[in-house]
Amino acid sequence: MTGKADFTDEEWNTLREGPTSAGMIVLVSSKGGSFRETWAIAKTFAEARKQHGESELLDALVSDKPDTPRFHSPEEAEQQGLERVSQAVALLREKAPDDVDGYKQFVLEVAGRVAEAHKEGDQAVSPEEQAAIGKIESALG
Repeated sequence: MTGKADFTDEEWNTLREGPTSAGMIVLVSSKGGSFRETWAIAKTFAEARKQHGESELLDALVSDKPDTPRFHSPEEAEQQGLERVSQAVALLREKAPDDVDGYKQFVLEVAGRVAEAHKEGDQAVSPEEQAAIGKIESALG
C-alpha cells in the first residue's frame, strides 16, 4: 500500500491539488452556482472519508483538508489545473501504479459533483461543464 509517507511534501501537494483543481476547472467553466459548486468539493471529500479503507492513498488524501488552488482567471484555472491533474497521474504511475485508477475515479467524481451542484437552465450539467470534464478526462490519460 502506498501512503502519504511515500511522497515528498511537494509531491503530496501535487496529489492533493489534483481533485480540487478538477473541481475548480468545472466551477469556472460556466456562470452561476459558485457557492454550491464549492460546497460540492468539500462534500465529496467528506463522503469519501466515510468510505475509508479502499485505498490508503485516497484515505490520506481525503483526510487532509481539501487544497483548493487559487486562480486569477478561468483560462488560468483550466491551463494550470489540467497541468496539475496530469502531473499527479504521472507521479502516481511512477510511484504508486496500483492507485492510479482510484485516483482518476476520485478526480472525476469531484468534477462531476461540482458540475451537478448547480443546474444550468434546465440542464443538470451545462455543455461548458461537460466540455471541462472532457478536458479533465484527457489530462488524466
